[in-house]
Amino acid sequence: MNCYMFPGQPLSRSRGIPQDHDGEQIAELCRRHALFDPESWEWLTPDGTDNVALQLHGVAMSLHGARTLKKGGVTPGIVAEHSMGIYPAAALCGSLAEESVLEITSRGGRAMAAMGSSRHYSLGCVVGLTVEPVTALAENHGVYLANVNTDRHFLLAGELDPMNGAMAEALAVGAFSANSFSCDAPLHTPLMGELEGELRAIFSDYRYRDPQVPLMNHVDQCCLCGSDLADFMYRELLLPVQWERTYRALRSAGVDHFFEVGQGDSLKKYNRWLESRWEGS
Repeated sequence: MNCYMFPGQPLSRSRGIPQDHDGEQIAELCRRHALFDPESWEWLTPDGTDNVALQLHGVAMSLHGARTLKKGGVTPGIVAEHSMGIYPAAALCGSLAEESVLEITSRGGRAMAAMGSSRHYSLGCVVGLTVEPVTALAENHGVYLANVNTDRHFLLAGELDPMNGAMAEALAVGAFSANSFSCDAPLHTPLMGELEGELRAIFSDYRYRDPQVPLMNHVDQCCLCGSDLADFMYRELLLPVQWERTYRALRSAGVDHFFEVGQGDSLKKYNRWLESRWEGS
C-alpha cells in the first residue's frame, strides 16, 4: 500500500516552486489567498514574517508534489501528516480546497507569529539521546518536547534563553548534536493555548469534508473525519508530534511504499532509521 507523507515547515528554502503549469497555478493561489508571492518571496501584506513565508513555501511545495504524484499514477492508500503537513494533507484528501489550506496557513501563521513580537522563541534539535533524558532536560529548563521523530531524534520548543541551557545540557549528557533555531511560536507545546480563541476562530471558518483517502493523524494515529479537522488543527499545536508511533502504525496497517510530498526528505530519513530498528526488534 502507498502512503503519501506530508512534512511540516522546512527550516530553509532550498529551491523555488517549480516553474511549470501546476507551479504557476499554485503560486497564483498563494498570492490571491495567502497574500504571499512564493516566486518573488515577497509579502503583499505588512504583517508577514520569514517563518510564515517558509510555512507557505512548504505547503505550496507539498501541493505541487501531490499534483505531480497523482499525474504520475501514484495513488495513495493512506495519507500521513507531520506538524503543519496537516494542511496540504487535507487538500489531497479532498477535505479542503487548495486555496483554503493556503489561506489557513497564512492566517494561522500570522496569528502565531504575533507571539514572537514580545518574546524570543526557539526550537532545539537533539540527536543521539533517548526520550527519557531529553524529557528530563526539557523539564529542567522549562521547555517542551515538541517532536518525537525517532527514538534518537527530537525537537524541543520554548523560549530562547532556557533553550540554550537545554542544548548545553544535552551535549553534556552525551547528545551527538544539539542545535537551536529561532521561530515565531513554540508549536506543539501547551504555550500555544495562549491563542486558543483566535486560532479556533480561524479554523472554524471553513467547511471540512470527510477525507476521500484515510488520513492518519500524528498525535494518536487515528484516522480523521471531516468533523474532527477544525478541532484537530488547534489541538495538535498543543501536543507533541509523534512520528515514530505514526510510522509504526502505518507499517502495521500494511504500508510498504512511502512518498514524501513536499520539500526535502526529512521524513524519509526518519523512516530509514525507524525501519532499521523495526527489522532489529
